Amino acid sequence: MPKKDKERIALVVGGSRGIGRAIALRLARSGLTIWLTYRGNHEAAQGVKAEIEGMGGVCETLCFDISNYQETETVLGKRAEERPPDVVVYNAGITRDNLLMWMTKEEWDAVLSTNLDGFYHVMHAVMFPMLQAKRGRIVVVSSTSGQIGQAGQVNYSASKAGLIGAVKALAREVGKRNILVNAVAPGFIETDMTEDLPKDKLLPLIPLQRFGNPEEVASVVNFLCTEEHMYVHGQVIGINGGLAG
Repeated sequence: MPKKDKERIALVVGGSRGIGRAIALRLARSGLTIWLTYRGNHEAAQGVKAEIEGMGGVCETLCFDISNYQETETVLGKRAEERPPDVVVYNAGITRDNLLMWMTKEEWDAVLSTNLDGFYHVMHAVMFPMLQAKRGRIVVVSSTSGQIGQAGQVNYSASKAGLIGAVKALAREVGKRNILVNAVAPGFIETDMTEDLPKDKLLPLIPLQRFGNPEEVASVVNFLCTEEHMYVHGQVIGINGGLAG
């Protein structure tokens, strides 16, 4: 791996499994120190930490609930004031799928509070120090569901569409401070969240005729976070095998 740049830190929110894990590993291979956040799966988080350290990288794990404003401020606020991250990848997300007519208030609130409110909590904790530093890259992991919708996922689609709007608005606020803000919108990716989906019905909808893998998402995120010559800002990049334009 490249020589580690001790001056560059990547905060990977939701980095213990699936897409987040792949992103953390890819950024570590690019030489960034990783601040990896997770909510409760200690074993998975420590596994990613061990993988990063095994390749000669540095990883610190941070356990808290991003849907809780005070917890997020407590863990990230002072840390960011002392040393703002150079890169923030917001990958946190949960699903509580149900048809809207059967969807409970808890199912709606749980998804929106983690997927969308969590974005505010994290960005509020780190934004002012990043603006003072006048540098940074922010990449938000949205979803194809937030672009074209998905039956049974009104809550999830709403949260992911909300992230796209937030990215576009934030890009207009902070671009003049040399902070680049973009989103990626993965389609069907081979993770725990998609293992029970009916592939026989979904594959005919995908021109590439396969699900993606987390590393294919991580490669795009890594480009947005590390490429020196960058003029991509306020954009949503689809990673969906042609499922959506």
